[in-house]
Amino acid sequence: MPWSVGDVVEVPEETPSEVPGDAPEEVPEAEPIKKKRARGRTTLLIAVAAVLGVVAGGCTGFLIQAGRAPDRLPSLSQSTLTQAKGPAPEPLSAAQDRQVKVDGDLRKLLLKKPSGARAADYTVGEDGWMGLTEYAETFGKPAEAFGDLSSEQFRRAAVTNWQLSGNRTVEIRLVQYRQEVDLTASQAAEDAYYWSERESHTDKWAIPGTGDGMAYVHNSPKREAGYLDEYQAEAHAWRGDVVMEMWISDTKPVSKKAIMDLARRQMERL
Repeated sequence: MPWSVGDVVEVPEETPSEVPGDAPEEVPEAEPIKKKRARGRTTLLIAVAAVLGVVAGGCTGFLIQAGRAPDRLPSLSQSTLTQAKGPAPEPLSAAQDRQVKVDGDLRKLLLKKPSGARAADYTVGEDGWMGLTEYAETFGKPAEAFGDLSSEQFRRAAVTNWQLSGNRTVEIRLVQYRQEVDLTASQAAEDAYYWSERESHTDKWAIPGTGDGMAYVHNSPKREAGYLDEYQAEAHAWRGDVVMEMWISDTKPVSKKAIMDLARRQMERL
């Protein structure tokens, strides 16, 4: 239709044309921000509360117990002890106290030379004593024995010897150890038992009253060119920290009675 000036002409709104492939980008929704929860605070509060509860309970129990009267203990099977009548026993005298005896002059505990006996043809020790060096020289390997005796805490040795009628000789030693670590005296005696029993044709007997003391008679003589045959008997025992060593030598066999009697009398003096 023709139109004139002054007419209102409606112009239709233009819509943007959609271009294929140019779809508007989708904006993702923002995720809510989560606040981090402080950990450990609740646990710590619970632990502190538990400790305070234990302390409070302990204090309460102590106060309750302290306020109670003490319970009476059950009676003993023997309510009263019987006191011995009479004066208290006297302490041992020096003659009765064995430790006083062995800590004194050890030579005084050796058997005395019997009447009719004379000094032996050979001498041992110096004034009745044997030091570590001289005692070690009586062993088959003196240098090795010296080291062993030192580690075994050798203290001292008293010795005596004499000669009876004919060619019979006697030698006795009392060897003392410190025994600060081990019971060396008993070990030394055991060694002596071992070596004595290794001799062939040997008889042995226990010495009464000595624990494990032993006496030996060697029935086969020792032979050496230019010398008479030599028969031997020996005895070994120990008491406390002292070892007794004894030998009887003769050109004829030594009896069991001779060595047993001498060993028994010597051990009685200890």
